[in-house]
Amino acid sequence: MSSIENTMPPKPASLFTLFSPRLLPATLMLGGGVTLYAVEAYIMATVAPSIVRDIGGLELFSWMTTLFVAAGVLGSITVATRPKGMGLRAVYIAAAILFGAGSLICAAAPAMPALLVGRAAQGYGAGMLSGLAYAFIRFVYPEPLWRKASTLYAAIWGVATVLGPTLGGFFAAGGAWREAFIVLVPLTLVMAVSARWLLPDVADDRAGGKTPLIQIVLLLTAVLLVSIAGTSGHGSYKIVLIAVSILLVTAMVMIERNSDTRLLPFGTAMITDPISRLYLTMFTLMLVLTSDIYIPYFLQTLHGVTPLVSGYLVALVALGWTIGAFFSASFSGRRAAVAIVTGCILETAATASLIPFMATTASFGDLVQLAPAVAAMFLMGFGVGIGWAHLVTRIISIASRVEQDKASAAISMVQSLGGAFGAALAGVIVNGAGLTHPGGIAGSLSAATWLYALMALPGLIAIALSVTIKPASA
Repeated sequence: MSSIENTMPPKPASLFTLFSPRLLPATLMLGGGVTLYAVEAYIMATVAPSIVRDIGGLELFSWMTTLFVAAGVLGSITVATRPKGMGLRAVYIAAAILFGAGSLICAAAPAMPALLVGRAAQGYGAGMLSGLAYAFIRFVYPEPLWRKASTLYAAIWGVATVLGPTLGGFFAAGGAWREAFIVLVPLTLVMAVSARWLLPDVADDRAGGKTPLIQIVLLLTAVLLVSIAGTSGHGSYKIVLIAVSILLVTAMVMIERNSDTRLLPFGTAMITDPISRLYLTMFTLMLVLTSDIYIPYFLQTLHGVTPLVSGYLVALVALGWTIGAFFSASFSGRRAAVAIVTGCILETAATASLIPFMATTASFGDLVQLAPAVAAMFLMGFGVGIGWAHLVTRIISIASRVEQDKASAAISMVQSLGGAFGAALAGVIVNGAGLTHPGGIAGSLSAATWLYALMALPGLIAIALSVTIKPASA
């Protein structure tokens, strides 16, 4: 099967064109890979307590997420560092099989160590599938549809924040956590078998070179440490882990800047290069957005909102991301550049506005009282959504042909890094502000105030970076 891009006649770009008979198979395959990664990341948060109650291993609880995230980053890196001559389709097949095998191991795990092996395999396969979605864009779709495809993948992540916990809750409610893994196995087998016919067999057009092992080790170690920090309950321990992680990432960037063997596209380690500012904008957007993980706690503790309702309310962030992505899907040129800047401003302003809306003890007894907080949560996600696909498209379009796979893989990597660092930083802030000591209402008020004040600051960096991004036509 040849590249689909070369068989499509030029015509006005439309989001629905992704689902045309000619493109639908590839769209389902690539979108399905992103969906597996996104949904599985959120299902675990819901079924994890049931797993521990059944097979034990509470002391290893945090590693169920930590290994998945770290392996996912390694998987996205593998897309770009795979053996020379290995095509993207072969990587897709291997990734689907690996994810399915990991799911099977998790489903059959008699104890926590075995389950952690399965989670690592899942994360590695899912990371590859997510990275492949962006790597395949230039081969599957004509260039006018690159932005539309990026919009679709961004929307999938938004939907997953609702779909994942819902599915996880369904299986956890009946104590059927093993079935939550088993149902994924047949799907991954179908994906692996179908890839040969539904995805194009494209040549490996990467430049030759050595694998950047030092940078990979530094980055993975940093991801592991910051992921552990995000699940640790000790404030001082978190700070040390985050500090070491930052040092490791800094060391990796310095090596990237001076080495001929690079993990990231040329220019990523230099702030003066446009591609560097694009990735940094994505990172800061994800870092700020992760402050939403404490919204349900504050809603329940400070405002008397039930757990069920608070869960649906925080889903407004995901809904905003999805609606924002589709709202700006048709933008191009200067409108796309404006959308990126506007999105950064909206996210930053919405995050800061949660200080007066969330850090109070007012009871949200009616819609009028709840409306400002609802609007702020929605706008946090909307801001990311309207600019994300345009950031992705700009990265793919300005990266050199021989570094396209590096550029595509780095998108998933930066997204995961932003989320991991954001979760860890948010934990440091709320613990330092008194969430647990003194705790109670006073501690929650202080934590909410400091969390949304400090987490809005990186948004100012995102705004400053975004205004330097030139339109695609420039």
